Amino acid sequence: MDDVAGIYARESSYLDRYVQLGIASGRVLSVSFPDSPDEEAIEDHDLLDRIADYLGGVEDDFSDAEVALTVPTTQRAVLERVRRVPYGDQITVETLARMTSGVDHTDEADLDAVRTALAENPAPLVIPDHRVRDGPSAAPPSVEQKLRSLEGL
Repeated sequence: MDDVAGIYARESSYLDRYVQLGIASGRVLSVSFPDSPDEEAIEDHDLLDRIADYLGGVEDDFSDAEVALTVPTTQRAVLERVRRVPYGDQITVETLARMTSGVDHTDEADLDAVRTALAENPAPLVIPDHRVRDGPSAAPPSVEQKLRSLEGL
């Protein structure tokens, strides 16, 4: 991944909106899906190339993309676990809780913490919250549905 920091964006005809990345020190800070990009955004970035290929049907789990997670510990654990859900697979919030160290799948407060982590995911798609069938996604609903459809979920 490029080591240059900045905002990068490219239009996606599949999503009918832009994919925008915030990058610092070669790490993903954010992924968003605006209707129009930040006016400072640059179109050329290796990860945007990969995302374009993915949206065109090329399987990619983005597991090698470094993400800078500046979230509370429990949210970090949940989001790191979501990154290990394979392309084309889906799980439930309860299953995700079972798979996340320090989270009790029978405790409603812990399940709410899992949902919060998904809803506040700073890098949807790279951290594939769309693979959690009954959880919220940080991506807009139309984007979440298209990502799920792309992966056959």
